[in-house]
Amino acid sequence: MSDTSAISDTKAGFAAIIGAPNAGKSTLVNQLVGIKVSIVTQKVQTTRFPVRGIAIQGDAQIVLVDTPGIFKPRRRLDRAMVKSAWGGADDADVVVLLIDAAAHLNVHFPTEDTKASGADKRDVADAEAIIESLKANGKKVILALNKIDLLRRDNLLALADHLFKEGIFEQVFMISADKGHGVADLKQALADKMPASPWLYPEDQAADAPIRILAAEITREKLFLRVHEELPYAAAVASTDFKEMPDGSARIEQTIYVERESQRPIVLGKNGQTLKWIGQKAREELMLILDRKVHLFLHVEVNERWTDDRGLYSQFGLEFDS
Repeated sequence: MSDTSAISDTKAGFAAIIGAPNAGKSTLVNQLVGIKVSIVTQKVQTTRFPVRGIAIQGDAQIVLVDTPGIFKPRRRLDRAMVKSAWGGADDADVVVLLIDAAAHLNVHFPTEDTKASGADKRDVADAEAIIESLKANGKKVILALNKIDLLRRDNLLALADHLFKEGIFEQVFMISADKGHGVADLKQALADKMPASPWLYPEDQAADAPIRILAAEITREKLFLRVHEELPYAAAVASTDFKEMPDGSARIEQTIYVERESQRPIVLGKNGQTLKWIGQKAREELMLILDRKVHLFLHVEVNERWTDDRGLYSQFGLEFDS
């Protein structure tokens, strides 16, 4: 078969999922792919670098780029994350703007039962800033209203009409990334927009991330799941060593970086029990993903300037803003 015939038979391209922090981007990417490829926690701004999940729909391969949340940056890490998110959108064949419908309704269409929280207002302000940037660039995108399972349909329709008037949306989908409602329709729409091309990845590959980074992200997820109330975002995980053992198992060493000495006991826990729980949960998930035995060793290090470590930025593919 000639190359021309191969190209005409299949489609492949990139779809960037952008939005404010906490809109549900990672949950949506996981739903579209069908397995977990991006970490999800209670914390906003969990995703720090673009994660590529690979979804198949008919003859189309959709490379989904789960971008960091776009917000008003304050620190170097914030700036790198936001720049990375916009870069993912600029390079994509199609862009989906995911919006937390519940937060927007609480702000724009409040009822006696709802009152906008400070988090709602921040999420809406961040999303509206994204819309303004898209309008300035003349970019047409798909709008996905998330968390519809929490809302009445008439309210959703009012919100969809309100946002569609912005003039940048070519299609609108109402979904629940968590429950999966409406996700199949969105997936088909993305497949329809993929350009003619051979597939970019093997059919059985679900994600494009070096295993060292994936392993670090899984441990960071467990860290935030366990200590999300006590530990701020000033923590990172790096895989410092990864060895293939003769018996087929993997030996992974990781360092958890915190900014202050007072945060170290939070991660360790009484008699090291918190760190033990984090390691156990991370190891269990890594064994499922890698389909082999994993030996995971975690260390906690205090480094008040880890957000200025150029090496950590390069590990995650972020630009170090000097």
